[in-house]
Amino acid sequence: MNLSTLTSSHTQRPLLLPSPFHSRRRRFRVSLPRCSSDTASAPPSAPPPQQQRPPKDLKGIEVLVDKLSPPARLATSAIVVAGAVAAGYGLGSRFGGNRYAALGGAVALGAAGGAAAYALNASAPQVAAVNLHNYVAAFDDPSKLKKEEIDAIALKYGVSKQDEAFKAEICDIYSEFVFSVFPPVGEELKGDEVDRIVAFKNSLGIDDPDAAAMHVEIGRKIFRQRLEVGDREADAEQRRAFQKLIYVSNLVFGDASSFLLPWKRVFKVTDSQIEVAVRDNAQRLYASKLKSVGRDIDAEQLVALREAQLLCRLSDELAENLFRAHARKLVEENISVAIGILKSRTRAGPGVSQAIAELDGVLEFNNSLISFKNHPNVDRFARGVGPVSLVGGEYDGDRKIEDLKLLYRAYVSDALSGGRLEDSKLAALNQLRNIFGLGKREAEAISLDITSKVYRKQLSQAAADGELDMADSKAAFLQNLCDQLHFDPQKASELHEEIYRQKLQKCVADGELSEEDVASLLRLRVMLCIPQQTVEAVHSDICGSMFEKVVKEAIASGVDGYDAEIQKDVRKAAHGLRLTREVAMSIASKAVRKIFINYIKRARGAGNRTESAKELKKMIAFNTLVVTKLVEDIKGEPSEISTEEPVKEEDITQSEDDEEWESLQTLKKIRPNEDLMEKLGKPGQTEITLKDDLPERDRTDLYKTYLLFCLTGEVTRVPFGAQITTKKDDSEYLLLNQLGGILGLSGNEIVEVHRGLAEQAFRQQAEVILADGQLTKARVEQLNNLQKQVGLPQEYAQKIIKTITTTKMAAAIETAVTQGRLNIKQIRELKEAGVDLDSMVSQNLREILFKKTVDDIFSSGTGEFDDEEVFEKIPSDLNINKAKARGVVKELAKSRLSNSLVQAVSLLRQRNREGAISSLNDLLACDKAIPSQPVSWEVPEELADLYTLYLNSDPAPENLSRLQYLLGINDSTAAALGEMGDRLLNSTAEEENFVF
Repeated sequence: MNLSTLTSSHTQRPLLLPSPFHSRRRRFRVSLPRCSSDTASAPPSAPPPQQQRPPKDLKGIEVLVDKLSPPARLATSAIVVAGAVAAGYGLGSRFGGNRYAALGGAVALGAAGGAAAYALNASAPQVAAVNLHNYVAAFDDPSKLKKEEIDAIALKYGVSKQDEAFKAEICDIYSEFVFSVFPPVGEELKGDEVDRIVAFKNSLGIDDPDAAAMHVEIGRKIFRQRLEVGDREADAEQRRAFQKLIYVSNLVFGDASSFLLPWKRVFKVTDSQIEVAVRDNAQRLYASKLKSVGRDIDAEQLVALREAQLLCRLSDELAENLFRAHARKLVEENISVAIGILKSRTRAGPGVSQAIAELDGVLEFNNSLISFKNHPNVDRFARGVGPVSLVGGEYDGDRKIEDLKLLYRAYVSDALSGGRLEDSKLAALNQLRNIFGLGKREAEAISLDITSKVYRKQLSQAAADGELDMADSKAAFLQNLCDQLHFDPQKASELHEEIYRQKLQKCVADGELSEEDVASLLRLRVMLCIPQQTVEAVHSDICGSMFEKVVKEAIASGVDGYDAEIQKDVRKAAHGLRLTREVAMSIASKAVRKIFINYIKRARGAGNRTESAKELKKMIAFNTLVVTKLVEDIKGEPSEISTEEPVKEEDITQSEDDEEWESLQTLKKIRPNEDLMEKLGKPGQTEITLKDDLPERDRTDLYKTYLLFCLTGEVTRVPFGAQITTKKDDSEYLLLNQLGGILGLSGNEIVEVHRGLAEQAFRQQAEVILADGQLTKARVEQLNNLQKQVGLPQEYAQKIIKTITTTKMAAAIETAVTQGRLNIKQIRELKEAGVDLDSMVSQNLREILFKKTVDDIFSSGTGEFDDEEVFEKIPSDLNINKAKARGVVKELAKSRLSNSLVQAVSLLRQRNREGAISSLNDLLACDKAIPSQPVSWEVPEELADLYTLYLNSDPAPENLSRLQYLLGINDSTAAALGEMGDRLLNSTAEEENFVF
């Protein structure tokens, strides 16, 4: 059988194996229904009808055998054989006339008698089988058959239970009984099938292999019927019947079923299909056991369920899932009833009480399961005992969550109906939340909503009765109320704030707070213990929003629209709403700064400096004509604002040492005199600024833009590309002063802007004057005049001049070093003159200069080398590392020593005696830097000529001795060369000429 045995398929025919019994054995005499409709007439719960086995009749010799006992049958067989032999012997003697004929007749009739005796004994198993059949057919309930009775029948006829006919009859009886035990098609197993089959098998005394063969034969019958059915539903029923057979058979034979029941080999099924058959039937059987379990479950039922699970061979995991599903179903029934009551109820109370009773039943059932889970003998109980959850059931979904919330809300309302929340009810609510699978936030939101309403109601009642007013400690009274309702004090404080907020909104509906309103709010604040900070925040929010609306209307009126009516509204709102000056100014500042920012954006987006300055002037005018009046109205009286407030005197003139800043002409002009003040009128306010809205760089850039406008004037373009500059008077600088106040610039920041512009102007002109870096007397006078013109202090002017000259000088020095026009002597002169070479000449160039200086010493031709000069003084003058300088000297000395020898020989060959002597001096200088070993040369005579040449140049004795060592000339040779003198050189020269 392939997968079609357990799944719906009609494509493959199974391989039917031959029967394990002889072909003459009787087959099943029971008929199986072709489809489920055949059994539709029988009630589902009725036991399967036991078919009546008809009795069998004995035929021929079987009647005789049935009447003879085994000893009598044996005696009769002996008599028949003996009589046949005797009769044959007598007939042979009579008709043959001799002895041989008599013996032949005895043999012939003896054989016939033996055959008759054999036939008589051979029919005994069949007679025993017929009697067994008739004996079993007489039983109304074959399960009452006993093993002793079957053994008695076999003993009666002297047969063995393993005889073919007798065993075949036993197998047929077992097969019929097994099939009768299975429920009709469409019904589930009852659970007693295995016990009944095992008991009957033991009563028959049938061996397990023979019994297993009958189970397989029943499977073949079911499969053949499955092939005969014509509709899909009947096919599915037969498939389920085959699964039941597999399940029951595996339980009957236990562990031996793996080799006694060849399901895979005979029906071509897989292990997984067998597991599915066992699992599904075990689940259905265990589920049928669970149907008897109700909400009043006890420990005995749980133990019985555990035993049933083990008998069904159901895994703990599946048993746990089934038990939880059953418990969930029981709870869902209560919940469905409760929801139906709540949705269909009228305003009468009993409906709610009935729904709460259903929820109490759920909680009671849940508590019982929890207690069983904590029982010491929980291992003996059914798996899955524990808290109930609706997850995975009918109410596990977004569609049903609202119904569960409705139930939870109803239970919370009922728990708080008495004005307090008991601890038992609180624990019940937690259990109910876990059962419903509600999130913590969802449950808390529902509880908070209902508890808040109850708290507000009790608070209102306590205030109306005067109980709250008479309380010695109102905080203790409120805390006690929160404890009774298990209400979070923080949430209670938020509720108090909401109550105060509603009261305040009602009081300020006409636009101001009267004395009665203030007293009422104060009483409410005291009763509810609302902190001052919270009160101020609520007033700032509610009254502030109203005041903000008035301020925005005043600002929107513009420069020309801020009249007396608007001033009246502002004063009424500022003082009638009982806002503190700080809060009112904060609200006004927020609105005004938004307008300032709009002006700033337009100024930044302008195409040129003049347009930007115009937008900034509009902002200054708005500040003077609107914002200043607004601030005065908020404060309640005009405030005389000092014209020097944005740039305070003490900020600009830091100390007596900074009096040179008075020379900044632009800074002087932003301090207005009395005549200019009378001309321009009252200055603008400086309390509302953009200091915290814009970074310092943006504010200084805006200030610088307007300062440049004050310096250059208004530029007007005319046709043909010409420009006309209109100079402004000093009143522009007063506007600049007000702009600094609006931007929130400090005195130091304003001074830095003015100084920066003055330095920039002075630096541009000074760089032109000092283009070559030379500072003459005429140029000094020119720079002094420039300094007075821009008003830059002497100290900063000198610093700029020094920076320019130093930069120019550094470039010139670096160029001279690169081109080799600067030596160590000039470097020392520059240092004596105070020139900072370290900043003008890079480290790399100074090292190059040192290397060039040492190379000049090694190529000077004097032979002199001063260790202190080279290794100490020159590195110090150039500020380079002395150890690194020593390494450079060693490398140069090694390379120059060999080069000096080669150059000396070359000059000797050219008869340049002075040049050769200079090269030898260079060789000695390199040797002084690094003492060397004697040199080698291919032509020793040339070394002797060099020594002779140097000997005749009147050298210092130590130099001559050192040269003799370096050239490898011994003392005797040196003495001989000294005696020969120039003669040797002259003769050598003549030989060279002759050879040439």
